Amino acid sequence: MKVKDLMSKKLFTVGPEDMLDKVFYLFNFEAIRHVPVVEKGKVVGVISDRDMKKIMGAHKKIVTEKVDGTQFTVHARRVATIMNRGLTTIGPDDQAADAAAIMAKRKIGCLPVVKKGKLVGMITSTDILRAYVKLAHEVDKMFKNLDR
Repeated sequence: MKVKDLMSKKLFTVGPEDMLDKVFYLFNFEAIRHVPVVEKGKVVGVISDRDMKKIMGAHKKIVTEKVDGTQFTVHARRVATIMNRGLTTIGPDDQAADAAAIMAKRKIGCLPVVKKGKLVGMITSTDILRAYVKLAHEVDKMFKNLDR
């Protein structure tokens, strides 16, 4: 099974200069856990929901007041301040088992899928688990059919 068979192709990306509130929005309203960081067409990092959780807390804040007098607070941090730069990528024609081995060895939850320097998808540990469950069910069916 190839990476391209399991990877997500519909991606939300951010740039290193984007503010973290954009990433927070994506995690909470798009139900994703990893966001690739792209600059000048190249993937330069990844942010996970765990990275966001680590930095939540007291930091430099901007307090903004609306016309109606209500106030809200925004953490003034850019994506570049917390993104993971030590990036490992994989190709779409590589084996999914190799992707799983890399993620397990490095204890990471995703790999950006890159072809000719361009981000074409993302494969996550959840994608691998879904494939495992599907294959396990198919193997069980085969053995049940042999028992007949």
